[in-house]
Amino acid sequence: MTENYPIDFVLTWVDGNDPAWQEEFRKYYRAEKGIDVSLARTRDWGNLHYWFRAIEKFAPWFRTIHLVTWGHLPSWLNKSAPKLHIVQHKDFIPPEYLPTFNSWTISWNLWRIEGLAEHFVYFGDDTFVGRNVARTRFFKKGLPRDFAQLTPLIPVNPFGHYTLNTLEIIHRRHHILKSILKNPNLWLNLKYGVKPICKTLSLLPWSRLVGFKNPHVSTPYLRSEHETIWREEFTALDATCRSKFRAHTDTMHWLARYERLITGKFIPIGIGDTKNDTISDAKAAGIARYIAAHRYRLFCINDSNDIADFEKTKNTINTAFEKILSDKSSFEL
Repeated sequence: MTENYPIDFVLTWVDGNDPAWQEEFRKYYRAEKGIDVSLARTRDWGNLHYWFRAIEKFAPWFRTIHLVTWGHLPSWLNKSAPKLHIVQHKDFIPPEYLPTFNSWTISWNLWRIEGLAEHFVYFGDDTFVGRNVARTRFFKKGLPRDFAQLTPLIPVNPFGHYTLNTLEIIHRRHHILKSILKNPNLWLNLKYGVKPICKTLSLLPWSRLVGFKNPHVSTPYLRSEHETIWREEFTALDATCRSKFRAHTDTMHWLARYERLITGKFIPIGIGDTKNDTISDAKAAGIARYIAAHRYRLFCINDSNDIADFEKTKNTINTAFEKILSDKSSFEL
């Protein structure tokens, strides 16, 4: 297969400062036990334009950017940009799931976006490209590039519930050990490095009790992967999408990725060029340094509630972006 097939980028974004969005949020929000909602999920860092600049500078080979939004748009956005497709929730999410404030609902329905390429990369608005990246970093020979490693770690927070719900489905669908032994070259690949391989080998005897490492950065997907999971696991996905906010009973979109790993439908790649971080006042300077130094090709900087001086921390991060991405993109007015 040639490597000239179209690859789209999908970016999900919400402006938590929008009064209309806040009004709808308050209308539906109920402080129920188990619902995972925090300020850090919706706060706008004022750096979305750097995301577009980075894509245009470091990954100019993309076909289309699908900007997924509740309805609001940044004031600086060039809505007529030729490679931009603005998509509102109502344009692709079935009406029975709307309105939604659940990111799993949004991500589970991205495959329904009209005109979306079979090969696409999913970005949250906190996941960035930090230096030149080739299309083969995401796809090769028509298959997603991925990293397969077993892990015993289940976070002690709401993510632990989402992870367990997702793993319950994958363990029901597959015998993990038998599946790994069918494709040992995909799980014990030298591209991953020695430590990940050793971790996987050490956990094989307990494969019925383990999960998979999640590189929490931009994720390549095939549109057909999601369509297939929807057809085969409709009950679980439908239940997730009916949760207005993240709930402990939800299933993550990583189920489609786990299915890919277990069935061997991917090309191995190491993740030494990635970084997953959480912003805090104390860590902001370090994050800014690696952004300015182009240290990572792909990185995620999660917001958190451990920020006392938001404006100062935001300025520290955005100043680093400005150092490497000072030129406007075609997506800006």
